[in-house]
Amino acid sequence: MKQIAIGTCIPGQKALEYLPHMVDKGFERFEICFHMEFYGVEIRDLAPRVLDLIAPTGQKITALGLYCNPIQYEEHKANLKKCIDSAHLFGTDLVCTFAGALEGESVEAAMPGYKAVFGELGAYAADRGVRLAFENCPMGGTWKRNTCNIAYSPRAWDMMFEAVPLTNIGLEWEPAHAIKQLIDPLPELRRYAGKVFSVHGKDTTVDWTGIREQGISCGLDFTPDRFPGFGDTNWRDVFYILHRAGYEGDVSIEGYHDNCYRGEWEMTGQLHALHYLKWARGGEFVPTPWEA
Repeated sequence: MKQIAIGTCIPGQKALEYLPHMVDKGFERFEICFHMEFYGVEIRDLAPRVLDLIAPTGQKITALGLYCNPIQYEEHKANLKKCIDSAHLFGTDLVCTFAGALEGESVEAAMPGYKAVFGELGAYAADRGVRLAFENCPMGGTWKRNTCNIAYSPRAWDMMFEAVPLTNIGLEWEPAHAIKQLIDPLPELRRYAGKVFSVHGKDTTVDWTGIREQGISCGLDFTPDRFPGFGDTNWRDVFYILHRAGYEGDVSIEGYHDNCYRGEWEMTGQLHALHYLKWARGGEFVPTPWEA
């Protein structure tokens, strides 16, 4: 059994600004993430500069993320292919993304496009030794009216994995996205753990009183984002399920979302999550002397 590393997500356009403040805080991995575009950053040029920053500490880049809509937009598809080509420059074999969608249309309507786009991209990635992982984020979409990602529901996952049955395509799973759909995250994780390539460390707290009094359609946020350690997820059980499934990836804290620990409190929240997750996994690995 391999120790599951604890890392954090770094916005790609802020990587050179943020990483110098993160490398000495105890994070064991970093995920470099972009949302929809590269914001003028040339990722091939970014890679060696990022590796130079983390090299003295021996840390690694666990994934390169571009969360976009390659079904709807050819430019997004081309940029995702660019990430696949560039992953090795960051020292990783994992690219994380959205599955895409047809904006305003159903999951079923998007499936032919998904099969065509990721049949091609999945094979392209496999030829280069790269894995693809879909984050389970609805991005405000519903089954009948999606925004940019159909890969948020177990029902959709089953359809997707059947449509494109490639072993290098899996999930970037996050319990908060399950809970926000009122899914119990632990049974979901048990069922799909073998397809989980990456885990995002973000949580939420369900305001059940507010839901009972106002319902879920009143425009209020009854599941605010929280750092791990402040939310409802039992992360000890998450680590147990991952270990039992043979997971050897990491948990990347997804900050910049907590509704309380943000702004000048961001680093406080990040470090609380880091220490909590290290505790939840069982602390540091200590070899058993008589099992050596």
